[in-house]
Amino acid sequence: MNKFLKNGALILALCAALCGCANDRGNSSTDSTSSVQTPSDSSTSTGESSSEESSTSESSSTEDSNPAPSTSGVLADLTGTLADVSSVFECSDGWTNGSMFNCTWRKANVNFSDGSMKLKIDLDGTGEGLIPYSGAEFRSKDFYGYGMYEVVMKPIKNDGVVSSFFTYTGPTDQNPWDEIDIEFLGKDTTTVQFNYYTDGVGKHEYIYDLGFDASEDFHTYGFNWQEDKITWYVDGEEVYSADKNIPTTPGKIMMNVWPGKGVDGWLKAYDGTTPLIAEYKSVDYKG
Repeated sequence: MNKFLKNGALILALCAALCGCANDRGNSSTDSTSSVQTPSDSSTSTGESSSEESSTSESSSTEDSNPAPSTSGVLADLTGTLADVSSVFECSDGWTNGSMFNCTWRKANVNFSDGSMKLKIDLDGTGEGLIPYSGAEFRSKDFYGYGMYEVVMKPIKNDGVVSSFFTYTGPTDQNPWDEIDIEFLGKDTTTVQFNYYTDGVGKHEYIYDLGFDASEDFHTYGFNWQEDKITWYVDGEEVYSADKNIPTTPGKIMMNVWPGKGVDGWLKAYDGTTPLIAEYKSVDYKG
């Protein structure tokens, strides 16, 4: 498939302003999250994640108009400054995903200090709109396909919020909605949720018991996306795999933090605590 990545020179890009996606996930008490769209039409709601927390649907184990996918690996060291990675990644700024996302994305909520990138949930003091909170989102400029993706991160521990690492593309990229997720639900950071969507079809959630509290220290989380299978890893150890209806469309690499609304059965109710901060040290891709 000529859409997918082979070995080659590092071609990366960074930009500013992450996505808006409204979805109907708030209609389910066990909905899953983390679909994000490009800011080309911030009023458009094209992504949605509806799901049920289930470990039974997958096998477990110890030509279009958007830019062509990158032809090489991406490695972003997030221990320095925004300028260090600005050719590869960008911040979302000034729009909301709507629906279950009870925040507006703010570039000011992305901060590089003390050896990590901080993504923050806070009160939104801009006076714009009716949404009381601000969130943070950071994503690649380029699209990436089959390969190994890794992040070193420490998520937020607090009811009602999500800290994530995922790939995404969708209708605002003039693509099918394809997505692969690593999501931490702040209500229980001793577990991590894996999920994926293929042309908008999801319901592939799997909750993995980490055996430690992810919010207390940095760990490495990743997935190996291939044509016939996705395999997820924790600290280099294979922990889960899925092999049915695998996504095929290259997507952007994304990280975000946000408080939920209308999904208390899935995230628990958000209590309004601010600020809340997730930390990220690096992002790695090898095609």
